[in-house]
Amino acid sequence: MPHHGNEEEHNSSANHDANQGNGQEPVIRDNRKVDPVTGQARHPEGGQSAHGTGSPADSDGDALAQAEEILNGVDVPAEDSVAQGVPAGSGNAEAAELRNDLLRLQAEYVNYRKRVERDRAVAGEMAVIGVLNSLLPVLDDVDAARQHGDLTDGPFAAIANKLENALKTYGLVRINETGVEFDPTIHEALIQQPGEDIEVDTVSQVLRSGYKSGERVLRAAQVIVAVPA
Repeated sequence: MPHHGNEEEHNSSANHDANQGNGQEPVIRDNRKVDPVTGQARHPEGGQSAHGTGSPADSDGDALAQAEEILNGVDVPAEDSVAQGVPAGSGNAEAAELRNDLLRLQAEYVNYRKRVERDRAVAGEMAVIGVLNSLLPVLDDVDAARQHGDLTDGPFAAIANKLENALKTYGLVRINETGVEFDPTIHEALIQQPGEDIEVDTVSQVLRSGYKSGERVLRAAQVIVAVPA
């Protein structure tokens, strides 16, 4: 006797399995920027969090743009937080913490950039000073030749003038004035002799010119000083 009951149950079970196999289950994706369970900010794959060890941004605009992108995704809706059992204020606390970290990172980057620019300027200045110091003996020879009348005219006189003018563009200033008050910061007194009608120590003669670049004295001028009698 055929068992119709078993066949019906078997067909019903097969149809049910086929319907489950062919049916489309709904796919739910959680795109929230903050994990509702841990309260930690989520980041795209390959990205860096605010606490990462990546290098500083190339510019203030890039750093601020990255910060704004991070901070915009931190707030958690109150209903989501309550539904997941997370305190409603956890999103705001995370945002405040990330913002403070970002401000500290931005301040460190600005200080780093200023320090690099300052070091670069100092390095350039020291390089110029090194070149000027190396040319001071050449300038002494030019002065000696001029005092002996060897550079009154001719091509060498023109070359000497061009050299001195070129060095002036780099801030080189000659110290060779007479009749001025003696200044130990720019003058080196080799001889002192009594002077007439003077009240303070005065430079009466320059034996060797001094030079300075900006506020830095490269070499003090060797002078004869007239002192009050």
